[in-house]
Formats: sequence, structure tokens, C-alpha cells
Amino acid sequence: MKHPILLLIPLLAAAVLTACSGTATPTVDASTPPAAPASAPAAPRELAVSGPIVVENQVDVLAQRDGEVATVAADTGTQVRKGQLLGTLDDRQLTAEHDAAVARMKSVEADVKNWEAEAKVQQSDLDRAQAMWDAQLITKEQLDHAKYKLVASNYEVDRERENYKNAVATARALELELEKTRITAPFDGVVARRYVRVGQRVAKNDRLFWVSAEGPLRVRFTLPQNFVGRVRAGDEYPLTLDAPDAEQHSARVLRVSPIVDPASGTIEVLADVTGGGGVIRPGMTATIHVPNPQ
Repeated sequence: MKHPILLLIPLLAAAVLTACSGTATPTVDASTPPAAPASAPAAPRELAVSGPIVVENQVDVLAQRDGEVATVAADTGTQVRKGQLLGTLDDRQLTAEHDAAVARMKSVEADVKNWEAEAKVQQSDLDRAQAMWDAQLITKEQLDHAKYKLVASNYEVDRERENYKNAVATARALELELEKTRITAPFDGVVARRYVRVGQRVAKNDRLFWVSAEGPLRVRFTLPQNFVGRVRAGDEYPLTLDAPDAEQHSARVLRVSPIVDPASGTIEVLADVTGGGGVIRPGMTATIHVPNPQ
């Protein structure tokens, strides 16, 4: 009779073989195509860039000399024309100095005319002395005396003429200083800000007013370098504002920078804003919609 353990060995071997044969090898159906990789999202059809609404003429009006503000003739929001008076500085001392210089100029001018007349008299005396010398009626010393008197008179004429030039220059310089006390608008526009008040002491180059033109309105913005050669003067793009505005606006390209900014990799574009005024004002931010290059 066999031992029970020996009878179990064949049964265990058969069970192991059965388990191994039950593990199926996966098969691939050749008729099923492989799954395609996920595609990258499509690039947007347009690029929205923002930029400020600007005008060509927008400057701070500075004091051209030291002084005290005497009058203020314009305030914030005042519409002004080129050359219109915005204010004045105290000019009383300059006016007095200018009046004195003008009086001095007129006095020297009279001296010039007096010496010119004297020189003509001396020329006449010399001509008579020359005739008398030719007739042997006077001595050589008398003739020379007449010549020297004419020479001296001509020197006086030259001296007074130079004095007159200096007097004119002095009066003109004071006149220019007087003009600097008049603060005027440099161009047509609007006073965007007033910095001074009556009685305030200002120094040369201090800001007095900020004057801005109201048009033509332009927008300045930048585009990535891949737009080089694709944006040209005359191209027109839709423009929107971050403000309630029912009017349609466009940006017509006026100028494209010929170089790329190496720091940002962008080009600068300047465009005219067209399509009406509405509530659009200098300093507002606009969005320009530029088609992406294909």
C-alpha cells in the first residue's frame, strides 16, 4: 500500500499546470486603429492688446523766470487758443527797468544825430579850409586843425553809434524778460491742470499749467515680434474702450517702429483713432483687436 503523501504529489503538479495554462496572453485586434494623441489647442484668431489714448501736443507750461504769480487767467478745464494768456508774474520792477532802458536808448540816439550833424559841420569847415589853403590864404597848421576836428567828430559819431547799439540791446533784453512774465498757451487745447495760485513764489522751470490738445486722438500699443512685416501703415483694426460708449471706433495704423525692443521682444505701433468722439479722452485705455498672423 502506497503512502498518502506520494499520492498527493501528482495531483498538486496537475493543479499547477492547469493554473499556468489558464493565464491567457492578451491579443490585439489588428482591425482597431491606435488612439490619436491629444492635439494642441488652436491659437486664437485675434490678439487683444491695450494701450493709452494719447495726443501729439501735451506739455507742462514752465516758468521762464523767477517771480511771484500776479494773476491766474485760466483754470482746469478752460478751453484755450494758442497764445492765450494763462497768467502773469509780477512785472513792476522789470517794467521800470525797461522804461529806463528805452529812455536811455532815445537819449543816445539823439547824441548820435548830434554828432553826425557836428561831423557835417566839420566837413564843411575842412572843405572851406582846403579852398583857402589852395588860394594860399591860410597856413598849413590851420588846414591840419580843420582835418583833425573832422576826425575827432567822426570818432564821436562811431562811439555814440556803439552806445546806441548797446542801449537797444539792453532794452530788447528787458523786453524779452517782460515777455517771460506773461504765461501763454503754447497751442490750442484745454488746461488739464493748474499748479499755481496768485501770490505764489515760483522759480525758473517750475510747473505752472498742464495744457493738452484735444486731438487728433491716437493710440500707442505694442505687438509681439512675429507681427513684424504683417502690420503696416494704413491697416485698420477694431478698437474698444473700457467705458460706456455706443460709438464704433477703429485704430488706423500711422507708424510702426522699424526696430524690435530687445528687452521685451515687441514692436511699437502708433495709430489714429477714428470713428467719432463719444466719451473718448486722452489718457484712457483702449483695447485693439489685431488678427493673429496665420
